[in-house]
Amino acid sequence: MTVGAPKLKGQSSVETVEVVMPDGSVRAFPRGTPLSAIAEAADPALARRAIAALLDGVEKDIYWPLEGGGRIEFITPESPRALEIYRHTTSHLLANAVKDLFPEVKIGIGPATEEGFFYDFERREPFTPEDLERIEARMRAIKERDLPIRRIEQPKEEALAYFRRLGDNLKVELVSEKGGPVVSCYRQGEFMDFCTGPHLPSTGRIGAFKLLSLAGAYWKGSEENQQLQRIYGTAFPTDARLQEHLRLLEEAKKRDHRKLGPALDLFSVEETAGPGLIFWHPNGTIVRQVMEDFWKEEHRRRGYQMVTTPHIARDELWRMSGHFEYYRENMYTFEIEESGYVIKPMNCPGHSLIYKSRLRSYRELPIRYAELGTVYRYERSGVLHGMMRVRGFTQDDAHIYCTREQILDEIKGVLDLVITFLKTFGYDRYEVDLSVRDATHPERYAGNADGWKMAEDALVQALQSRGLSYTRREGEAVFYGPKIDVRMFDAIGRPWQGPTVQFDFNLPQRLGIQYIAPDGSQTPVVMVHRAIYGSLERFVGGLVEHYAGSFPVWLAPVQAVVMPITDRTRDYAREVQRILRQAGLRCDLDERSEKIGAKIRDAQLKKVPFMLIAGDREAQARTVSVRSRREGDLGPMGLLAIRDRMVQMNAGRVPGP
Repeated sequence: MTVGAPKLKGQSSVETVEVVMPDGSVRAFPRGTPLSAIAEAADPALARRAIAALLDGVEKDIYWPLEGGGRIEFITPESPRALEIYRHTTSHLLANAVKDLFPEVKIGIGPATEEGFFYDFERREPFTPEDLERIEARMRAIKERDLPIRRIEQPKEEALAYFRRLGDNLKVELVSEKGGPVVSCYRQGEFMDFCTGPHLPSTGRIGAFKLLSLAGAYWKGSEENQQLQRIYGTAFPTDARLQEHLRLLEEAKKRDHRKLGPALDLFSVEETAGPGLIFWHPNGTIVRQVMEDFWKEEHRRRGYQMVTTPHIARDELWRMSGHFEYYRENMYTFEIEESGYVIKPMNCPGHSLIYKSRLRSYRELPIRYAELGTVYRYERSGVLHGMMRVRGFTQDDAHIYCTREQILDEIKGVLDLVITFLKTFGYDRYEVDLSVRDATHPERYAGNADGWKMAEDALVQALQSRGLSYTRREGEAVFYGPKIDVRMFDAIGRPWQGPTVQFDFNLPQRLGIQYIAPDGSQTPVVMVHRAIYGSLERFVGGLVEHYAGSFPVWLAPVQAVVMPITDRTRDYAREVQRILRQAGLRCDLDERSEKIGAKIRDAQLKKVPFMLIAGDREAQARTVSVRSRREGDLGPMGLLAIRDRMVQMNAGRVPGP
């Protein structure tokens, strides 16, 4: 068994190893030197702040003994990697507190997440909000004890025996399945958990934290397993960062599309029909159609051809494409006349069949097929989430078939399209990932080394030509090719999954997708998948939260509402509505016998961009009193003036009001 760093005996006789220090210098240290001592040698101030280390890019506990040479870096509270360590350590603190207060509880898993952390527990009685308060208080007490947190490496059987003695059957199962011959655990005081780490060196180093909510969760995410109780929390190195995060969480609640969507009559999920299926209401359908019209306009302008493919196809097609083998568990299948069929889970095989419907010459390439195609995929009910995670959705799919010589220009064109869409919808901040294969395991990927190099080079050159910085993600490519993924950041700084561009070496090979080259030979095409919205459902859900439901004029379901003050001005109000509608604007008329203040409040709640008030004075002067959702009272404006202003904002896709 290994616990922490071993004591050194006679360092003069101990073998030394060379380490590349953070400043680039090379220094020799005795093998077994704690990494904290190396930090002290580099900079005492750094040593006081360091919470973990990176040795040749591999995370290590700060107290762990140096086992071999390499480049060393130190993780401090400000480092990008630090947050995960704080949160993971705090999840162990949560489990420790729960076991102290409720010894009968069985503990499951407790990972860090993008938003914080969670831990799953098996307990007969449900946790209550009052329990959360007690647990959080216990966590603070354990933190104050400043218990050392130490990694323990032991034979697998010893770890299994330990958790069996405790009766923690979930941990026994995890160690049995995931543990190697030597198992790593982390101990703080009397509490020990199975984990690969790393962690903070003591409970006293844990920063600010807060328990947030309770939820149910199935063991290992499978509905066939027992249901557990999940406690969510979040943690940060400082209280200031925690408080800012909690403020953003409150803001996020106000923007939650699952509340705003139904409130604005955009969509609903109907229990009678089943979970994960979106019903678009009239207002939501307007938003969707405006987005579709914009999408079609931009794609036609860039040489894409619109296609439409069936919603079902024989399972033989999906076996040929390889999807049946890799995605069978996510497909809906059924039989017709003793033949197996699949409800379409993706559009690419259908587009490829259209391409293959006749021989194609190199003179026809590139061919760009685009479709707003509705697809269906099985998702567990526990992961369904409003419009963000559904079972039926519409992909804005397109597939490009071209030659190797054309691919760079095609990728550039896709990136230009991506940037156009991001700017149009007000996503001013975004980040780009380049996901490439793990070159040490080529057997995991379709295609050959030359093809992968060509694809990666094309993606890199295209990104560089557009001045887009990116993060290279080694080993995160899909099996059929490298890809570019874009994360969009909304108005309160949250990332959303955005556009994607993917090479595909698999489908051309499996389906024999070729073209006739100048020399008459049949040559495999270069195939690219790309989506800008990704799915209309997810994109609209994100837009609702990005805009907090206050869509810009061009997207708003109702762009203006006309409000007559008295019955005498109803005819004039109807004329105003008619003139605006004739100009192509979406204008409603509020003829209710309500005071004008109530009408204005209702329009504000519905987040209508413009309120046009028509009284006797306005009718006589052929004006309207204009109130903007964003700017407030704008005073009287001529009827044609407000019409032209709104037409201009609509046509120009102006971001406000």
